[in-house]
Amino acid sequence: MKNRYYALAVEGSEADIYIFGDITSWPWLKSDVSSYNLAQEIQGLDVDVINVHINSYGGEVAEGLAIHNELLAHKAAIKTYCAGFACSAAAVVFMAGDERYMFPASALFIHAAWGSAVGNAAELHKQADDMDKISNISYNTFRAKLNISEEKLLELMNAETLLSPQEALDMGFSTAIVSEPASAKASASVRQKVYAMLMEARAVAKPEVDPEPPQEAAPPEPPALEPEQKQEPRLNKFIYALMGGKVGIEDGKP
Repeated sequence: MKNRYYALAVEGSEADIYIFGDITSWPWLKSDVSSYNLAQEIQGLDVDVINVHINSYGGEVAEGLAIHNELLAHKAAIKTYCAGFACSAAAVVFMAGDERYMFPASALFIHAAWGSAVGNAAELHKQADDMDKISNISYNTFRAKLNISEEKLLELMNAETLLSPQEALDMGFSTAIVSEPASAKASASVRQKVYAMLMEARAVAKPEVDPEPPQEAAPPEPPALEPEQKQEPRLNKFIYALMGGKVGIEDGKP
């Protein structure tokens, strides 16, 4: 687990799952998430709450639906958090939450199923019918919890709509907009564990500490200056003469 960006950690009676990558049946990158791996992780969890933190552009619709259903089947209460983007199949996973939280800086992206096909007209018609059925499955995961009409939801999906937190709340995609998760204390502890695992995987070397520079000796104090000898006051000879005094020639003193 410590080599994957997908992460699960348990703290007391709650478990935190972080889905911060593509949802795919063939995990290749560290950030990839598959329904098989996630199902293995949560089946053995004996907890009361599972917090699912999502930041994903989505991926394979079948994998997203499988993760959605595995979360619904678990006995624990499910709380989903849109930590950044929950797009396409990741939006389907987001809808598995009994409580669904968005942050002021997060968004949902929903759309009808995408695909490609080659062949004759009959094969292309069949592909179109299959795509409609797949879209309808995703549609049902949204519709069960929304307060908008069926026509409005179909319009949003066909238009490939990006929803702001307030729009998602108004329509029922989310149940609240929060600054911090309800399990902030537990989540903070889990984040520390995930960070420690990532740092261990990166094998970050401890930097060498430079020795402290030697202390410079204080400069010696300058020697005390001898006080200047007091000069006896002398009057200018010329001024003294003007005052009617006499000036001695030998020593210049009055």
